Amino acid sequence: MIEPNRGFPVSEFEARLRKAQAQMATQGLSAMLLTTEPEVRYFSGFYSQFWQSPTRPWFMIVPLSGKPIAVIPEIGRQCMSNTWVDDIRTWDAPNPDDDGISSLADTLCEVAGNVGIIGIMKGAESHLRMPMANYEKLIASLPDNPIQDCNELVRGLRVVKSELEIDKIRYAAQAASRAFLRVPQFISIGMTDREIFQVMKHELLNEGVDDVSYLVGGSGQGGYDDIISPPSTRKISNGDVVILDTGCIWDGYFCDFDRNYSIGEPSTLVADAHRIIWDATEAGLEICKPGTTCAELFKTMNKAMGLGDDAGAVGRFGHGLGMQLTEHPSHAAFDQTVLQEGMVLTLEPGYEFSDGKMMVHEENIVVRTNGAELLSTRVSREIMVI
Repeated sequence: MIEPNRGFPVSEFEARLRKAQAQMATQGLSAMLLTTEPEVRYFSGFYSQFWQSPTRPWFMIVPLSGKPIAVIPEIGRQCMSNTWVDDIRTWDAPNPDDDGISSLADTLCEVAGNVGIIGIMKGAESHLRMPMANYEKLIASLPDNPIQDCNELVRGLRVVKSELEIDKIRYAAQAASRAFLRVPQFISIGMTDREIFQVMKHELLNEGVDDVSYLVGGSGQGGYDDIISPPSTRKISNGDVVILDTGCIWDGYFCDFDRNYSIGEPSTLVADAHRIIWDATEAGLEICKPGTTCAELFKTMNKAMGLGDDAGAVGRFGHGLGMQLTEHPSHAAFDQTVLQEGMVLTLEPGYEFSDGKMMVHEENIVVRTNGAELLSTRVSREIMVI
């Protein structure tokens, strides 16, 4: 597969901004204040691992007209100057007495005036990423500016991916697919979960992903009951089932899917469980097109597994995917989000088949007018045997 171009042309950000500002006008917003990495990157292209440090806050203002304005620590000026954003206002950070708040307040007043409505993301799957005390100082300095939730506006923009975004996710998914196919070549009886994880990370990096920031899974005799704990020193043996679930990054975009392996010939229960979740995924694929709701996807996969209306402890059977490992929406009974062309999703049914033993399966897709396009390479209906 040909490696996509890194980054985006300016036209990509211009298109995102036009859509945002049109919706801002409809909702009466004078500005939006963004404080979290995916949103800042979505409107600017600012991409840095420095976000992993919680010490410094970073701010971006999207005005009703004109380009985004960055209000950031001075240490980030050079990196931000490599983006299409040209209005970059900085302060020496960290500064406990005034960590950018006065500059941020002044910029918001300049953009929104003294009474303009300012949008801030408040809803599900959002967070503030600045000290609450500083947020309170900011709001106190804007006494006549109403604050309005813009969560639905922003995530409504991000949920539909451009073809350039999809190319990056597809590249990551195909790299991970190749690594998953080679797992039987490097797993052997007597290896620990930790050793398997270490080798898998090397294989994924060798396939060309930038980072393996998420790798979970585990093993168990006749099945597994935990796939989120750190890898253990437990040694795999004949009769085990191993799951590996990875979220690899390429140029800031994630893939996220898993594969199951039987150590030795599987029991009837294990073999049947894998076929059931494969069939459930297939049922989801068949209806995954514009106009279907996430709740319908959930119910379809649930029905294929012979379950009732409950997803059990996992709560959902997949989610959105992009700059974050998990994004809006959720394939759950409560989520009435309507699928649109260009949404990138995971299909991830989970099935409890025996005494707490689970089988989870996941694929990555993009919603197309004529149905789902697989970004990951579809696994066989029969569980892979090592």
